Amino acid sequence: MNKKQKKMLLRILVTAFMLAALQFIQAAGMLRLTLYLAVYLVIGYDIVKKAGKGILNRQAFDENFLMTVATMGTFALAIYSGSGDYNEAIAVMLFYQIGELFQSYAVGKSRRNISALMDIRPDYANVEQDRGLQRVSPDEVAVGSIIVVQPGEKVPLDGVVVEGASTLNTSALTGESMPRDTRAGDEIISGCINMTGVLKIRTTKEFGESTVSRILELVENSSSRKSKSEDFIAKFARVYTPAVCYSALALAFLPPAVRVLFMGQTAEWGVWIYRALTFLVISCPCALVISIPLSFFAGIGGASKEGILVKGSNYLETLSRTKYVVFDKTGTLTQGVFEVSGVHHNELENARLLEYAALAECASSHPISKSLKNAYGREIDRSRVTDIEEISGHGIMARVDGISVAAGNSKLMEKLHIPYRDCHCVGTIIHMAIDGEYAGHIVISDIMKPDSREAIAQLKKAGVEKTVMLTGDAKGVADQAASELGIDEVYSELLPADKVSKVEELLSGKPEKAKLAFVGDGINDAPVLTRADIGIAMGAMGSDAAIEAADVVLMDDNPLQIAKAIKISRKCLGIVHQNIVFALVIKFACLGLGAVGIANMWFAIFADVGVMIIAIINAIRALRV
Repeated sequence: MNKKQKKMLLRILVTAFMLAALQFIQAAGMLRLTLYLAVYLVIGYDIVKKAGKGILNRQAFDENFLMTVATMGTFALAIYSGSGDYNEAIAVMLFYQIGELFQSYAVGKSRRNISALMDIRPDYANVEQDRGLQRVSPDEVAVGSIIVVQPGEKVPLDGVVVEGASTLNTSALTGESMPRDTRAGDEIISGCINMTGVLKIRTTKEFGESTVSRILELVENSSSRKSKSEDFIAKFARVYTPAVCYSALALAFLPPAVRVLFMGQTAEWGVWIYRALTFLVISCPCALVISIPLSFFAGIGGASKEGILVKGSNYLETLSRTKYVVFDKTGTLTQGVFEVSGVHHNELENARLLEYAALAECASSHPISKSLKNAYGREIDRSRVTDIEEISGHGIMARVDGISVAAGNSKLMEKLHIPYRDCHCVGTIIHMAIDGEYAGHIVISDIMKPDSREAIAQLKKAGVEKTVMLTGDAKGVADQAASELGIDEVYSELLPADKVSKVEELLSGKPEKAKLAFVGDGINDAPVLTRADIGIAMGAMGSDAAIEAADVVLMDDNPLQIAKAIKISRKCLGIVHQNIVFALVIKFACLGLGAVGIANMWFAIFADVGVMIIAIINAIRALRV
């Protein structure tokens, strides 16, 4: 409990003790009233103060106004009737404050859970200087500085490891408990915890632009984007509260007037005013006003725990209605890492063919070239290679150990008038010619992520009606990948602009209530992410483009997170709808009972505080994933 909650608990205990003590004190008249008013002010002075401020600011109709009028009115009725029974007025305020304390604790628990999950803000950075390490605030560290991160410390800024090797705990960012290894040359993001070795890191971003800052900003601002359900409750409360106040006023004065003017009976003012005051207590909309935003807040917190960052409750609501999921292929369903998957040779051995290919491609930084060099697996002696010529759209020609080597696609072979063999395998085919003779070809493929097939199956189980894959790959490669994964539709050989057009076509062809989500890597898919009903960027640690363009950011690159995000959103919306229906049904039923005199003030306390507590307990369930 925080200081404010402890103070409220003390007030509740003091009030309960004083109220119990008054039952044994024989006092009457003005002394009795004074004693009970003192107890009332102990428990309710802040509510009365807020109600007074609301009236002065011409914003009277809120729960503070309702509780103040109801309890003050109960005091007035006790004085009018001469009963001296002021217990009900104090009990109403006491139980209301108990409900408020419970609500404050529940919201605080949600915030603490989210703070713990997102406890990635670093306190300091160790900057390497001539006179040794100096501990400074992370926002004082310039780009290009060398920082040292000891075991057990948080990585304060994004950068590149220049010295050392270690294991990183990234669970606060990704929700993934498996540690990750890092060594010199690897990029590293802020918010990770260094577990084993000492790391020296050259910073690449200022603290304000680092991953940890962007994530914290995203989570802190998520409450500003309201869902339709929250907007409905806000509008409902603005209409509902004054409506019940005027209804209570009518209940207090119209029936007595009718009894006197048209029925010739006594007015019974005390009976009808008491019913009106009970009506006011019952009508307090706390359960709705508090539990609905709390449900979304808890849902966003539960998702954050799993490494799923949702930018606002409106996106959580949209995600829950997702029926179409469109994927980019490379880096989303595949690892985006090209590997040699086959070597088909004529006379040369596999290793010899790979050696010539790697040496010929040694000057290129293209992913295909990198995959050939990785497959070769040895250090490349650049002195063996001369006369390198890159032919755009075709491949590379070079001399290796004085022998001419050509490595490229079928167009290169046709250009050189060298007969070649087509390959039956699906992938990127690198044809090889050595000294003017065809020597074979190398097959390079983008490797599927191990969980991609299961991710598609989980989406189907979650109620997604159609899965679509968009890719710039050749048709054969795309069709094989779609078949392997169980994708419903695939569109290949697309440029980035074509992907936007295809998503617009899918949007226009779907039912209005069904929502379309696009899943991409967030770097080159920004236009499509913003065009879809909801954009999901995955594997986006450290990607500014992802955090800017997407509505949901998956901090891990596991495609299974997509189905989990949809399930979390649907659970959250289910809880929201349960609370709305439960609160409204109980409220209107109790209002009816209060109006006809069946419900007394004690019953009204349950209708207000009891319903609020039940709704809050239900809302907190959204934290559990």
